[in-house]
Parts: sequence; structure tokens; C-alpha cells
Amino acid sequence: MSDDRSAISARDAKRLFAGLASAPALVLAVSGGPDSVALLWLAVRWRRALSRGPQLVAVTVDHGLRAESAREARDVKRLAQSLDLPHRTLRWTGPKPRTGLPAAAREARYRLLARAARRHGATHILTAHTRDDQAETLLMRLLRGSGIAGLSAMTRETDREGVRLMRPLLDVAKTQLIATLQKARIDFADDPTNRDPAFTRPRLRALMPALAEEGADARNLARLAARLARANAAVEVLADGAEHYLALKDESGANAGIDAALFTAMPEEIRLRLLKRAIDRAGHEGPAELGKVETLLAALDRALEERGGRLKQTLAGAVISASGGRIRVTPAPPRRGRSA
Repeated sequence: MSDDRSAISARDAKRLFAGLASAPALVLAVSGGPDSVALLWLAVRWRRALSRGPQLVAVTVDHGLRAESAREARDVKRLAQSLDLPHRTLRWTGPKPRTGLPAAAREARYRLLARAARRHGATHILTAHTRDDQAETLLMRLLRGSGIAGLSAMTRETDREGVRLMRPLLDVAKTQLIATLQKARIDFADDPTNRDPAFTRPRLRALMPALAEEGADARNLARLAARLARANAAVEVLADGAEHYLALKDESGANAGIDAALFTAMPEEIRLRLLKRAIDRAGHEGPAELGKVETLLAALDRALEERGGRLKQTLAGAVISASGGRIRVTPAPPRRGRSA
């Protein structure tokens, strides 16, 4: 990719969407801001260069949180129509939470986008997350004390609501997207909530210039996230092998837990992952929080060091028990509702 302040070329756009030419349809998540409008423009240019390619559908989710959001959705619709693209506006209706609003809005957005993707037969949802977003995500998770998996930040592609969620701009700087729109003379919206200090991400965004002075710019932070993702993938392979190696089977071949003695011989990170995997599979209140799994593992280790090695605890809707030289993780019975 060229420098961070130059417009993205047609050749670069082709690389951004590599591997998607055979998809039947793609949903483009377009809010109206510079990142998503650039995604729309680049995807259209890429699609026009193909003799045959996927149908593109622009979708705007109006969360109804700002008075300007309806107008911005209409602006996206006009832009999409000028580019001969179908457009749909989906609205997040119902009561909004007083706390955790950004997370709730994000979940609602993905749910509505996945619904639109299924309706249009799209295999992928494309979002406009950039290198700057990746750096901010890493910082947010670092401050929350995330493990290696969390510090890997966002992946380029993942499953979401039965559809593939793809972030083709994850290695692209926001400045480059703005330069691309300026060259094409395409307008975009300015969302003031992106600067609202009431939210964590804008507060971290305001710190980025100072961090960049110390070498922690978006490029280096995104590179760190990529390296952590690489390390996390390697540990996951080791955890896969350990899970297979430690598994015990009964006479019918069904899962009968894991060998406690072999479990204690494993590195702590592997034991944590095996325990969390088992809890997330068996539990009905998950996923389990890493900190709580760490506390549980410490208790399990203490129990296994004692003669008899017995323990029984509940976490995230799963029962974790140790006895007879084996560890079992099974679904917990549903919690009783409160009486009137």
C-alpha cells in the first residue's frame, strides 16, 4: 500500500478485495462517515473492473441515537443510487440501555447487518474498520487487562451471526481513506460522538498524538496486535493438541473428562485455555471471563495438590468438578427464578 496520505489506487483496491470476486453478493456496512463511504467507493471501483462479480448492497444502520442519523442515512442512499447500488436503511428500535450503550449498539448493528445479508443472499458483510480502529481496540483491551487472545484485537475475517464478517481496510490508515474521497470529490458525514469524551474510544483517540510521539503510533500498535495474533494462533494449536491428548473416554467412547495428573503438568496458559473452552462449551451463561477462569484454575490447582484432589464449583453456567483423578465440566442446572 502507498503512503498514509495518498489516495488508494485501483491496483491497491483490487488487493483489498482479493478473494471476494466469486461471492454471490456482499453487504457493505455504510454509516456515512469517511471510512465507510470510502469502503463503498472502493468496492464499487473494484466491482466495475470485473467482468463478472458479486452484487453489492449498501446497508446503513440507523441507531436512532442522534437527530442527524436519519439525514445521514438518506445521504448514503443518494450516494449509493448515484453509483447504481441498492441501498437499505435498517433501524434499531426498542429501548436503549443507560449503560454499555456502545456495546449494545454494536451488537444491534451486527444483528441487523446479518439479517440483511441473509435476505440478499450475501456471504460476507464488509465493514470499514481501519488501522486506527485496530490501534484503539488494542489500547482498550490492554487497559482492561485482556490476555493474548484479546490483545490480538480485531481479525480480518470472522464468523458473525452465520455470515462472514470481513474488514478489508484493517491495514489502511484513515488519512488515506479521506485522501481517496477528497480526490474523488465525495462528501461524507462527521459524527460528533467520535469526539465525545463520555466514551472510552474518543478519549483514547485524543491520546494518540502523544503516544505517537513516543513511537506508539497506529502503525506500530497495529503491528503489535498482528504479532500477538500470530502468537495466539500458535498457542491455540498447542491447546488443540493438549485437549486431544488429555481427553478421557468411557466404554462407549463418550467424553469422560480429562486426566487430572496430565492436566497439572501442562503450562498454565494451556490449562487456562482448556478450562475456558470446556466451560464455554458446557455452560449456558458464557463466555466465561478470563479473570474468573484464572481464579478457578488457582483453586483447581490447590485441590489437585491435596490428597484426594476434590473440587466442585460453578462458573458461567457450567459445573467444574475434580475427583478420582479426573476433571469434568458439565452444564449446570438452570438457576431458580425469584419467587414473587
